[in-house]
Amino acid sequence: MTTTTTHVPFPERDAEELMTLSEVADILRVPINTMRWWRQRGVGPEFFKIGRHLVTTVGDVRRFIREQRRLQQGAL
Repeated sequence: MTTTTTHVPFPERDAEELMTLSEVADILRVPINTMRWWRQRGVGPEFFKIGRHLVTTVGDVRRFIREQRRLQQGAL
C-alpha cells in the first residue's frame, strides 16, 4: 500500500479515499491502541480489509465524528 507524497488536509480529502488505522488515530488524536480497542469493541469507525491491509474511508471517519458530536450534544 502506498501513501501519497502530497498532504491534503482531511476536510479536503475525497470521501472514498482509503485510510489506515494509524492515519485515523492521527486524525482523531488518539493512540493507535485506542483505535484497536474501539475496533475490537465495534465502537469506532468501520474498518475493513483489502488483502491483509486494514483500512477505512475518509467518509466513514467523517460519519464517526458526526455521530460522536451528535451523541455529545444529546447528552447535554
